Amino acid sequence: MSEKLIDIQGIIFDYGGTIDTNGRHWAEVLWEKYKTFDVPVSKPEFREAYVYGERTLAHKQLIKPEYGFHEVLSVKTRIQVDYLIDKGGLSRTKADKYDYATRIADSCYRYVWDVLQRTRPVLQTLSKRYKLVLVSNFYGNIQAVLKDFGLSESFSAIIESSVVGVRKPDPAIYQLGIDAMGFPADKVLAVGDSYPKDVVPAKHIGCRVAWLKGESWDEDANESLPDLIITDLPELLTYLL
Repeated sequence: MSEKLIDIQGIIFDYGGTIDTNGRHWAEVLWEKYKTFDVPVSKPEFREAYVYGERTLAHKQLIKPEYGFHEVLSVKTRIQVDYLIDKGGLSRTKADKYDYATRIADSCYRYVWDVLQRTRPVLQTLSKRYKLVLVSNFYGNIQAVLKDFGLSESFSAIIESSVVGVRKPDPAIYQLGIDAMGFPADKVLAVGDSYPKDVVPAKHIGCRVAWLKGESWDEDANESLPDLIITDLPELLTYLL
């Protein structure tokens, strides 16, 4: 029988890589779709395009507040494909002929809907007993995304990096989550997929942490740091209910 986590009053959830992919790094999800649609690039080339795209979205307001997640994916994949074309790794003719950006975005969107059939009930169940707050690095449209996916009602507060001006791994964004929660840090459980961006900063400010350890980019991690390691979000219920 699992050992229960006691004295937890509230839970801070990460969004991307946690709720929407159940522990899979988004780069791995996208790369799988690149392979599915036979995009003729190597993984190092894709990875470079992925990083470029994330940095571009972090510094340019290309995502509008009303965009749902399909529109986010469309922008992301278009930036990646255009980068690969500009760098000479992919021909414009082939990219346009097979419409890689659209097909990958559509497939990723369906993928998230499938994952949410498993993760959404976890939030709905926990929100009946605990106060839930979302803390996420996102693009200014997380409210629209949550509404799109039927997740809004589970959270009492949303702390979004582009709105508050602080990004993970800065522990200050987790402090904002604790402040919104209104409970002492040691009574709050933080749940996230990234060791450096979720586990480390949340522990730094005194939260207890559940690391959703899934398929991710290589990360050096001290597995003794999190209070709990899970590989599937529904596992949380066995420790909290």
